[in-house]
Amino acid sequence: MKACIIGASGYTGRELVKLLLKHPKIELTVVTSRSLAGQKLDQIIPQVADHSNDLVFSNPGIEDLSNREELEIFFLALPHGTAATYAVPLLEAGKKVIDLSADFRLRSSATYQEFYGEEHPAQSLLKTAQYGLPELHQLSWEKSNLIASPGCYPTSILIPLAPLVHAGNLVQLQDIVINSMSGISGAGRNASEKLLYCERNENASAYGLPKHRHLSEIEEQLSSFAEKSVVISFHPHLAPMNRGICTTISVKATDNSALSAVYDVWKQTFMDRPFARILETGSFPEVSHVVGSNRVDFSAHFDSRSQRYIICSAEDNLIKGAGGQAIQSMNICEGFDETTGLL
Repeated sequence: MKACIIGASGYTGRELVKLLLKHPKIELTVVTSRSLAGQKLDQIIPQVADHSNDLVFSNPGIEDLSNREELEIFFLALPHGTAATYAVPLLEAGKKVIDLSADFRLRSSATYQEFYGEEHPAQSLLKTAQYGLPELHQLSWEKSNLIASPGCYPTSILIPLAPLVHAGNLVQLQDIVINSMSGISGAGRNASEKLLYCERNENASAYGLPKHRHLSEIEEQLSSFAEKSVVISFHPHLAPMNRGICTTISVKATDNSALSAVYDVWKQTFMDRPFARILETGSFPEVSHVVGSNRVDFSAHFDSRSQRYIICSAEDNLIKGAGGQAIQSMNICEGFDETTGLL
């Protein structure tokens, strides 16, 4: 199966390159980048020097890509707004598209405009795109040829929290507070003074408050699982590390719930999910334990003083939070083993 990555020069694009070049069922055929067009892949990403297939970055037009019959699947590692302009002609040409931007994660065009500050460029696709979180959604090309790969923060939050919200009798839906720390790679590769080494080293800070863009995605998904509106308080932070996300979720317990019931729901939900790793209460997920993997680790703890469950999770924002999860979704839809190319 021949694949193309559009926007392969960013952090997410580079992880996709590394993973797909080693995927036994995929032949990575085209890697695009406007800024790197004409340069050899292995000169830009030396880690793939022994298996780069002599690929060269190119910058073809979308019509040229759409007309290439041998290309079956496209990964869009592009900014929001731009990704949709590529997705539309590719889908019209019958291609399979996995979008790693935010363009198709939301069902509501009004919510997209509220949080992203612009009108959605392809509103008709919002209702048909699949939300590509394999642990929580059944994915199939029969449903749609468009998969919206979730954001990094939402992945670390929804996997442990959504099943508890869906259960209906374990956690209260009011006063959910979530704090997340992300490595600097989450901000992308664009040059910025605030992301310079001297600005970020030995430093940490909140950002994007009170309405980080991922808040819209988290609330929409939680509301869907709860079958009623869910409003949360979400506080992202930049931490002085290259990659990874560490999340802490504080949610009030219902009167009759118990920590053992939380774990029972998790065990039932994630029984056969290879990338969801449940830790015992008293154990705390660590970023260093998941970096380089497609795994999310999580655990729960009960605070008897406040009657709250404290849920902790950790993931690699560039793999489980981006490129690896996109490949996981592809594996499922193609009928490959879910773990193919990811272990």
